[in-house]
Amino acid sequence: MQIQMDGRTALITGGSRGLGRAMALKFAQAGANVAITARRKDVLEETKSEIEAASNAKVGAYPCDVTEAAQITTMHEAVSADFGTVDILVNNAGSAVRGKFEEITDEVWQDDLDLKLFAAIRTSRLVLPGMKAQKWGRIINILNGAAKAPGAEGAPTAISRAAGMSLTKVLSKEFAPHNVLVNALCTGIIVTDLWDRAYKKQSPDMSFEQFIEDKGKGIPLGRMGTAEEYANMACFLASDAASYITGVAINVDGGTSPVV
Repeated sequence: MQIQMDGRTALITGGSRGLGRAMALKFAQAGANVAITARRKDVLEETKSEIEAASNAKVGAYPCDVTEAAQITTMHEAVSADFGTVDILVNNAGSAVRGKFEEITDEVWQDDLDLKLFAAIRTSRLVLPGMKAQKWGRIINILNGAAKAPGAEGAPTAISRAAGMSLTKVLSKEFAPHNVLVNALCTGIIVTDLWDRAYKKQSPDMSFEQFIEDKGKGIPLGRMGTAEEYANMACFLASDAASYITGVAINVDGGTSPVV
């Protein structure tokens, strides 16, 4: 299936590295214009240049701390001025934070909810009027497997991600009459630069390839996923090819989740 996204504009939070970068690149190669946002301006500009070199897309880089409501508003105003209506929003900003429940402070809870839940709420609220007006829109919320199957010591991430899954369903029901489709991806273990840092910290004496191979042995498919494989699913959901899919949370985890 050839996915074409010509004429669409995609906004991707956490777009400078990892899965965000992979999705931005895939969207751009499919013909979409792409706005990426993250905290570090230098890394954003580097990724912007990489995407421009690999596609014919218009690419914009917008430094923004999505835990701050005012910065989200300013970023959206800049994106709208440069690109017009945002057709596709990928709420990707996030990090893995977990610990023993009794040791998690209110500050840690609030920081996690601001980054993973309120950022998605605030950014979605800004782009939805334009999507409704044109009767076309896509929102993809990036979650993880713990949203469906949380484990011990999984807070706060498992809880904020579960809230993100509920947000996905609520928005999908409310905005389906406007042809705005809202879905989520539940992320498994995917090879990104985050694993490069883990490798250097945990197993610097072995090769990175061996480290990745070992980490993938417990996955039903027997390996870790690639960022490109992940981006393929996001690109499908963001396209016209997925025009009858809304309100679902799709596992992209090599079969790991016990919940469908």
